[in-house]
Amino acid sequence: MDPTAEPAAPEESAARTENAPAKDPEQQWLDTVYRKGEKQLTPRAIVAGMLIGGVMCLSNLYVFFKTGWSLGVTLTACILAFAVFELLRAAKLTRSEFTILENNAMGSVASAAGYMTGGGNMAAFGALLMVTTMRPSAIWLMLWFGVIAAMGVFAAIPIKRQLINKEALAFPTGTATAETLRSMHDAVHHGDAGAEGAGAGKEKARLLGIAGLMGALLAFLRDAKAAWIPFNLPSSIALPFTIAGRAAKDWTIMLNCELVLVGAGALMSFRTAWSLLLSGMAGYAILAPRLAAEHAIKEVSYKAIVGWTLWPGAAILVASGLTSFLLDYKSIVRSFRGLSGIFTGGAKKSEKEEPIAAVECPAWWFPAGFAVLAPIVILLMGFLFKIPFWAGIVAVPLAVVMGFVAARVTGETDVTPTKALGPVTQAVYGLLTPGNLAGNIMSANVTGGVGLHSADLLTDLKSGWLLGASPRQQLKGQLFGVVAGALVVVPAFWLIMPDPSVLGSEEWPAPSCLVWAGVSKAFAGGLGGLPAGADRAMVIGLVLGVVLALAERFAPKKLLPFIPSPSGLGIALVIPASNAIAMFIGATIAHVLRKTKPALGERLTVPVSSGWIAGESLMGIAIKLLVVAGVLQK
Repeated sequence: MDPTAEPAAPEESAARTENAPAKDPEQQWLDTVYRKGEKQLTPRAIVAGMLIGGVMCLSNLYVFFKTGWSLGVTLTACILAFAVFELLRAAKLTRSEFTILENNAMGSVASAAGYMTGGGNMAAFGALLMVTTMRPSAIWLMLWFGVIAAMGVFAAIPIKRQLINKEALAFPTGTATAETLRSMHDAVHHGDAGAEGAGAGKEKARLLGIAGLMGALLAFLRDAKAAWIPFNLPSSIALPFTIAGRAAKDWTIMLNCELVLVGAGALMSFRTAWSLLLSGMAGYAILAPRLAAEHAIKEVSYKAIVGWTLWPGAAILVASGLTSFLLDYKSIVRSFRGLSGIFTGGAKKSEKEEPIAAVECPAWWFPAGFAVLAPIVILLMGFLFKIPFWAGIVAVPLAVVMGFVAARVTGETDVTPTKALGPVTQAVYGLLTPGNLAGNIMSANVTGGVGLHSADLLTDLKSGWLLGASPRQQLKGQLFGVVAGALVVVPAFWLIMPDPSVLGSEEWPAPSCLVWAGVSKAFAGGLGGLPAGADRAMVIGLVLGVVLALAERFAPKKLLPFIPSPSGLGIALVIPASNAIAMFIGATIAHVLRKTKPALGERLTVPVSSGWIAGESLMGIAIKLLVVAGVLQK
């Protein structure tokens, strides 16, 4: 620069700045965020992730068959791991700190394991047991679930850079996880400046532990039966009124003594919860008595009632899911553009020339992973579920496309559209293989599983992008988690459900299984076998689902809290009214707390609710083991 030159005018400087090329976001990340050389996927992170993820898979399995939801895993796993390793360090059992990137990598392992119940895995398997006589062996099922999940992991590779690096999609859960990790681990590097965040992390872990003990104690006193146990708490409390001349409990309207349901309600939106209560009361207090009076149902019991209400409930869920899915047409279009870009290229630089290539997962991992895994899935579809070879081949590209779409929708909305992806695949296979119930259900399992695990890895990769982690380490961590989840979920299912006939009962409502089974019957065998009047109810449900999905999207934001949630309305028609009441109570407590004491609500809601769920569900599984061992009575 010439020292005698006059400074440029402000307008000229602004013009130069404005016209200067924007810095490449990937290069900026490499220069300012990426933590090269820091330990991440260490042996202890892998072991902790597999153990915590396996435990949370057990918990999610229990919750899934009670409520139809699979709950988030990563945040709870990160809080637990932080607390455990802080205790180990305080006890001088380990010298080195459990770093933020180790915890992030551990979260990837735990998330893949804990979410093995989602993506249609347990919904499909439960539905399969309900509508067919097939009973695949545990070994084959472990392989089936593991391979589908691994395909989802590899499906995330080709779209990661576009969705996260370049478009910077929100992936809200991934962003929240990164912020939580920062708040907990800051004290290690910033001393007093970060002590408040670390203290909050320890407090959350302590609250989670106390709540877990409460849930476990309640479950033990309620469900553990033996001569040496002096008393048992009731499983429910009857309400003092009658409906149509019968006690309210005959219509499933009562108070459940289950903290797992209260906790699940506290973690959902208040809008979903009041929609559950509204639909539950309308279904069981108004519709069910009318059905009994008109002899549309043969007896007054949960199983008889839900055999009818299933159809409008499923219609609401499917119609709203598909409508919301189609309303995200821009995401779908962008997904297909991204998919075409994989094969057409278009990058100005080759992958080897880009500095980021040394950090990102190599592009060839995607086709290589599918070249290994896809033939296994196709062979298993034929061997286990009698799906023709040619129809199995169709499932793989369909799953990839749906996985890409699911990943983008998750990135933009934080909701993985499993309720839409499953029925789409079931419709396709209803046409390709009419009458094949098993094939109809399990082909949708491929699509849902690939979509969920692809979206799950990208959510974790968003956390890693914000924290400066290695994508390769996180992908490898997910594969370890897939192995852990596959090994846990199948034997745990048979432990909880030794007799699959209990699926769809008041004890184990399995609402998602009922929906998948109902959709499969409709697509595979037609609607001729529906109960009297259910066809009209389905039409009403379809219309209601579409209208509510449109209202969610286009109504003024201030009206949204007053618009019924289609998910809440639909699920309430396939679970007992008592479950809807319990979840509404939990949501109301959390809602009031957030409104009146926002700081306290922020501190308590997630750890206490997660603790109740984990404690009660894990004790429920432990009681099953003790019954098998002969320590407790059935």
